[in-house]
Parts: sequence; structure tokens; C-alpha cells
Amino acid sequence: MMRNNSFIISIFVFALFLIACQTKKEQAKDIDSTDIASSYFGQKPPGLIPEVFAPGVVSTEEYLETVVTFSPDMKELSFTRSGGKYEEPALFVLQYKNNRWSRKSIPSSDIDNYKERFNPSVSEMKNLEPFKDIPIVGFSVSSKGTYYFYVLDFEDGSGHMSYSCLINGIYEKPKKMNKAINSGKYIAHPFIAPDESYLLWDAEKEGENTPDVYISFRKQDGSWGEAINMGEKINTPGYEQHARVTPDGKYLFFWRGDKKVREDGTTYWTGNPYWVDAKIIETLRPQ
Repeated sequence: MMRNNSFIISIFVFALFLIACQTKKEQAKDIDSTDIASSYFGQKPPGLIPEVFAPGVVSTEEYLETVVTFSPDMKELSFTRSGGKYEEPALFVLQYKNNRWSRKSIPSSDIDNYKERFNPSVSEMKNLEPFKDIPIVGFSVSSKGTYYFYVLDFEDGSGHMSYSCLINGIYEKPKKMNKAINSGKYIAHPFIAPDESYLLWDAEKEGENTPDVYISFRKQDGSWGEAINMGEKINTPGYEQHARVTPDGKYLFFWRGDKKVREDGTTYWTGNPYWVDAKIIETLRPQ
């Protein structure tokens, strides 16, 4: 996972959680489509090999784009773009209407509302009694309201993942997850399956210098199984983070990037959202 300033940049970009479609000329493409693939810009859906999402539209070589986030009804998506003329991450939102994707204009006064819509901040969660004194960085919530969240020290990468169940309308005292999940450094970015049958996150395990995406499956007795590296199809020597499954359950999205060095010795980040058939999850489930 990204360390220190670099990791903080990644967290900041991710915290905006925003995604949308646009060409290198900064004009969003309208894509006519009436088939089921229209929800994904008319692209041919990927198989079990990850592909760059919407190259030349969402994903570019010129800028740094974050992972894609869809609205629950799959009719809007968001991402951020930074680098080049974007000194600060810029919010992009795309709307699907009348069989057509188009760039949605967001008034500056409404940007924060859109950030919250696609990626609710931890502020509301931290107002709840059991979480008030916990330095929570990010979270994921299941369909029955269970919070899975992480705390992280950006300086040394220490931290952990915890969870809290909603019982009779009240959140229980948070409990740390087992050592299978809380091992390594920079443990972050959980995604809990709606039914809590699996958990995705990223971390630097022992011997790794960059983050990989991991998955753990819930056992029949309710405990969590060993952390499973999602393998070379997902993970590379670069950075893989922010894995999540689309609201329709069909595709797994994640971010892949790396740090590059210019001729003058300065560094910069490159990266794009990737997607893959969510069936890849079942190929890893223990039999």
C-alpha cells in the first residue's frame, strides 16, 4: 500500500470516491446502447482477466483516475481525475438516461452532497457512541448494517480492521478481526459483501513492498477464514487497492497503479480503474 505521503495521496483520492466518463479533451462521450451492456458504456464485459475500464473515456494515460463507484441503481457513476491541469482531484459524475451516458454538471455548491452519495464519509459514523473515540479512516457496511472499518497510522503503516454489529438498533462495541485479516501493514479499504459472506481489503503482507488485494470467506461457524491473495490476475508488482463489487453483483472493480520517475528524478503516480467478472471470487472460495 502507498506509504506516508504517497499513501496519503491515495487515501485522499479514494476518499472522494468519484467516477465519471470523459475523453482526453475533457468532453464526456455519449454512448448509445440499448442492450444489457449499456450499463457499462457498451463495452464487452470482461471475463476472469481484469481489463482497464473504459479506456480513453474513464481511463486515460494522461491523468490519474480512481476506482469507479456506481450508484445503487447503476444509473450514475463517479470517479476523480488528477494530474496535469488537475492540481486537485476533479470530480466526474456520469448519468445514464434515455439509453445514453452523458456528463452530469455538478454545481460547486452540490459537490459535497455527491461525494457523500457515492462515498459516505466517516463523520456520521463517528458520531455514534461506540465509534466516537476511534480514529476511523474508512468503512464498508453490509445490508444488515454491520460496519467493517479500519484505523491506520500513515507514518508506519500500523493499524487494524474491526467490525460492529447492529443489534436491536444499537451498535455493539467494536471487535477486532482475527489475525488472518489483521496481519501485515497498511491494512485498508474493506468491502464487505452485502450478505457478509466474504470480505475484500488490501494490505502489504510480509515480504511485500506494495499492496495486494485479499479476500476472506466466512465459515459455516461464523468465523473468518484465512486471508487469500487474489492471485496474479488481480495483483502485480505494482499497487492494487480499493476492490469492490458493483451493486448488481456482476463485476469486481479495483484500482491498479504505480509510482513513476521522471527524467529529472521527481516521482508521480499513474493508475486506472480495472474491472473483472465477479465470478473470480467464486474461483477462490474454499471447497
